[in-house]
Amino acid sequence: MSHTVLFGLDRLLEDAALRAPLVGRRVALLAHPASVTTDLTHAIDALAALPEIKLTAAFGPQHGLRGDKQDNMMESPDFRDPLHGIPVFSLYGEVRRPTAEMMATFDVLLVDLQDLGCRIYTFITTLRYVLEEAAKLGKAVWVLDRPNPAGRPVEGLTLRPGWESFVGAGSMPMRHGLTMGELGHWFIAELGLKLEYKVITMQGWQPDAAPGYGWPLGERNWVNPSPNAANLSMARAYAGTVMLEGATLSEGRGTTRPLELFGAPDIDARAVLAEMQRLAPHWLRGCRLRECWFEPTFHKHVGKQCHGVQIHVEDAAYVHAEFQPWRLQALAFKAIRNMYPDYALWRDFPYEYEFDRLAIDLINGSPLLREWVDDRNATPDDLDAITVPDEQAWLAQREAFLLYR
Repeated sequence: MSHTVLFGLDRLLEDAALRAPLVGRRVALLAHPASVTTDLTHAIDALAALPEIKLTAAFGPQHGLRGDKQDNMMESPDFRDPLHGIPVFSLYGEVRRPTAEMMATFDVLLVDLQDLGCRIYTFITTLRYVLEEAAKLGKAVWVLDRPNPAGRPVEGLTLRPGWESFVGAGSMPMRHGLTMGELGHWFIAELGLKLEYKVITMQGWQPDAAPGYGWPLGERNWVNPSPNAANLSMARAYAGTVMLEGATLSEGRGTTRPLELFGAPDIDARAVLAEMQRLAPHWLRGCRLRECWFEPTFHKHVGKQCHGVQIHVEDAAYVHAEFQPWRLQALAFKAIRNMYPDYALWRDFPYEYEFDRLAIDLINGSPLLREWVDDRNATPDDLDAITVPDEQAWLAQREAFLLYR
């Protein structure tokens, strides 16, 4: 990419005309560690330095404004920012929706969150909640747009009615292919909300351009939007590997490549790979799969040697339009179920404040994926039969909300 990509934050800082509607209004910021400018200045510091912007509050999503929390359901407290003297409210602590008291601190909320392009990533749920509360209280929301690093491809089953949760913001597939700004427009239309909503769009974003296909590789530094989102490879694999959070297999938390691999002490990964190849080789395109060994230093299977598979999406074998991380991971589950019929694959534990539904079902927005894995007679074609219509319907539905052609 020889051209320059400017994110929403950079454009707002560069262009006084874009900021003009903020003058005389109280401004709050919803941000996390990846909310940085081209030169890596954090959004809160960059905005506070503008004389005409009156910054009155900040908000942190899951993992916090500063990004200190490792795992799910580790809450962040409210605090006062020591540098700017403004309150910083946690939207992943006592509350997940901003309260009326929090909302009273501002007139316009600037949302500057780097997303990963995956339905379960909680920042998009936080965006939905913020839009709903803003509509009730007559507040404005502006999204300072950032790339979807997974690009435009769409994959996975659509979340079914009644399965909304903090990891299920709405009826979209696992991999939605939209930016935060575009998602905001979709939420407003879907939920029938009325509010002042504005997207400060990116300049020069080309989601179909190599080598980044969504992320301006070589042009922008990667800052982890959450502690285990360590690089672009993780973002590409995440729409599949996130399902491992609902499984007893390790997703590589406690290693230096979390959510790019899977494994366990009691599986033969080489045999699993062979079974995956046998079942649906067409689901494994666009990447390289490598048998590996790893020992997590924390989280599942801590201190045990795991036999596993790493998904590699960095070399010339990566084909953006063909790579199907959700199907790849579904196939791994299926292969394990075929080889080890009684394997305790599904993790039964409280997940994102849900105590009565299995995490794997919550993550997938219905029991359909798990039921397919556990049905000994179900084939890869059977999963395609229910998934492809969902994907095609979403491609048609999202068309009206695309801001970058």
